[in-house]
Amino acid sequence: MTQSCAMRLRALLAVAFLAPSAAASAGDFQACLASIHATARAAGVDEATFDKATRGIEPNPEILDFAKAQPEFKTPIWDYLAGLVDEERVNDGRAMMRRWDQALAAAESRFGVDKATITAVWGVESDFGRSFGTRPVVQSLATLSCDGTRQAYFRSELIAALKIIQHGDIDPAQFNGSWAGAFGHTQFMPSTFLRTAVDLDGDGRKDLINSVPDALGSTAAYLRKGGWTPGVGWGFEVKLPSNYAGPSGRTRKEPMAAWAARGLTRIDGSPIGSGPNAGLLIPAGVGGPAFLVTRNFDAIYSYNAAESYALAIALLSDRLRGGRGLVAAWPTNDPGLSRAERREVQTLLMRRGYDLDGKADGVIGTKTKQAISDFQAKSGLTPNGRASASVLAALRGR
Repeated sequence: MTQSCAMRLRALLAVAFLAPSAAASAGDFQACLASIHATARAAGVDEATFDKATRGIEPNPEILDFAKAQPEFKTPIWDYLAGLVDEERVNDGRAMMRRWDQALAAAESRFGVDKATITAVWGVESDFGRSFGTRPVVQSLATLSCDGTRQAYFRSELIAALKIIQHGDIDPAQFNGSWAGAFGHTQFMPSTFLRTAVDLDGDGRKDLINSVPDALGSTAAYLRKGGWTPGVGWGFEVKLPSNYAGPSGRTRKEPMAAWAARGLTRIDGSPIGSGPNAGLLIPAGVGGPAFLVTRNFDAIYSYNAAESYALAIALLSDRLRGGRGLVAAWPTNDPGLSRAERREVQTLLMRRGYDLDGKADGVIGTKTKQAISDFQAKSGLTPNGRASASVLAALRGR
């Protein structure tokens, strides 16, 4: 989204939420909450919980900006994966596996999901607890319940959040999360919490914010309910025959023998061998990496319905097991950057006088994109605002 478009959208959202004459005025927001109150009461949320949780809240227009710009669908897959499956996250993940081995072993024993996959979800969702999100869950869900395209869905999530508060599992003062209302170490939506969360540490509460064991156990429980089969891998990278024009698609599962008959091999050239039925995933077309994926990949996909997201967790889990990771190159001459490289980009931009609020955090937000775009234009590069290998090389003076 360009700066001018973003500014216009923010202005429109401000009018929509705050102007007395607009359709979605402050009075309309309160009327919306009143209608949700009746539904929540019918669903078992008591008056005191609803009143305390919603007293004085106002809609947050920025939430709708985030709803339109989810990175799983807007970012090139090679950029998306470069920042999620980097050496830093692999090393951190292995350290966390050692630190929380007992909890991971308990989750694996109880639900059949292996330690590496559980840890990979944790790493992708919150960077091992470093990034929960800072937005009040009730405010975010109330905003989305009264505006946007999925109001019915977010109203049900708001009611679920109120039930969590009423039950006492989460301290309301700590109930913060993402723009969409996901919270805790492994970013559960409130309704998912009610259906799936477990008390793995045995303290009588299901607390995904303060209890790492509860979060890990709940993640394993979710994946098992999502169709995870114990003892089966998510899939593996494959090599396609030249000019492959056969079937593909994650959901089009066929026997391994059928894929072998079409000329597919493992990425190292060895035979595919036996195994469960699998679908052929080619997220960047036949010119990029290819994978045969099982139902366990689908279970990961159910956590967040984006193939790039599921692939990030799958590849990270392989690295956490000691595997070498992705072998084939993405079809781009300008690869994406790791988080360390993104921080270097920001540091070098600031040295050139760009105002990034003094932050080199690896998060490529609006200010960083604007700075990159300006630098690209001055350096003879395409001014697309993308943090890429060509930008880093130019900033380094190469």
